[in-house]
Amino acid sequence: MYSAAFIFEPGVYDARFHELNALIDQAAKATEGYLGVESWRSADGKKSNATYYWATLDALKQFSSHPKHLEAKREYKKWYRGYHIVIAQVIRAYGDGAIEHFTPNERADATKDSGA
Repeated sequence: MYSAAFIFEPGVYDARFHELNALIDQAAKATEGYLGVESWRSADGKKSNATYYWATLDALKQFSSHPKHLEAKREYKKWYRGYHIVIAQVIRAYGDGAIEHFTPNERADATKDSGA
């Protein structure tokens, strides 16, 4: 499993941004191997993060080459003050089982160090 974290500083969004954003969301969800997305915003509101999860690196690459995604990448300066992307291989996901997530949720043993 892979994740692609899109960390960005928002700028001013216009109608074209919202249109492309909706099309990109649809494209991601329609890509075989798409698992889900989660987002956060920093406490001061200056940075946001949208982390997408993919079953395979090929699925992530397929999405990243989608024409609408490429169009948005070409025009990013209209809507963002800056961005940073982190592509990572997820080697483990775990918790106490109380929170559902689209990654595998191994039960953590609270009595010993998990090693990760």
